[in-house]
Amino acid sequence: MLIYAARRVAATIIVLAIVAVVVFALVRMAPGDPAAIIAGPAATTRDVAAIRAELGLDRPLVVQFATWLAHVARGDLGQSFFFHQPVTALIAARVGPTLALALATMVLSVLVAVPLGAIAAWKHGGVVDRIVMGVAVAGFSVPVFVTGYALVWWLAVDLAWLPVQGYQPLAEGVAGFVSHLVLPTLALSVVHVALIARITRASTLDALSEDFIRTARAKGLRGPAILVRHALRNAAVPVVTVIGLGFALLVGGVVVTESVFAIPGLGRLTVDAVLARDYPTVQGVILLFALVYVLLNLAIDVAYLWLDPRIRY
Repeated sequence: MLIYAARRVAATIIVLAIVAVVVFALVRMAPGDPAAIIAGPAATTRDVAAIRAELGLDRPLVVQFATWLAHVARGDLGQSFFFHQPVTALIAARVGPTLALALATMVLSVLVAVPLGAIAAWKHGGVVDRIVMGVAVAGFSVPVFVTGYALVWWLAVDLAWLPVQGYQPLAEGVAGFVSHLVLPTLALSVVHVALIARITRASTLDALSEDFIRTARAKGLRGPAILVRHALRNAAVPVVTVIGLGFALLVGGVVVTESVFAIPGLGRLTVDAVLARDYPTVQGVILLFALVYVLLNLAIDVAYLWLDPRIRY
């Protein structure tokens, strides 16, 4: 196991290096000049050239990449062109809202979707199964921004139960923190509940058809004991996989939701940085997303050993 973990860590370093090269190349290929954006529409060509020299954008790309990579190796993601702050400080200030939204969404999705999927499998072919799968298909088909605006109109504007937009840190009060997270969490959870419920149903159905389930029934076990202790436990590997990957996608894919609900998280930071052609910020955020994704994949692989002792690396 230790050898496997060491190989995965080495592979993580290689993956991050490839991501760094690709991201650096892509942001430089995008149209627009950050120096011109910073200088403003009234700036002269000389002003733009001076800003480019100050930012180091007049140097060869190879030199720029080598300089940036040397700083990254020391844990320094550079200085933001647009926000005039260290990128690490920007990420540290924005990671809280994104992490809170991702955790709340995934906890709610798991608590709702796993029981729904298991019940649908247990009642396979019945009315409950058809209702659950119908709701799952509908939830998976509706875009997040449509769900978000519908929830805003209903719960925030029409009923006035919740704030329309914004975010309040937990340190400023639990009630405000929770109330600002409810709408974006519900909007994001719809898709993840649908996905996890479908995977749970399919995996549980496969487990219920195995010989050990017939043996358990022959021993006199019934209902919840078979479903929870035997079927769900053996169906856990694909469910854990989709939960882990879903959380990784949430951390790096909440751009639309954070824009709809004006949440100052990493998604909004990425959009603002892209619009401003803020190369260091875009590179730093995407590198962080890649690191989270790879580490979560490693955590999922390790969790397989606990869920299914038959798996060996």
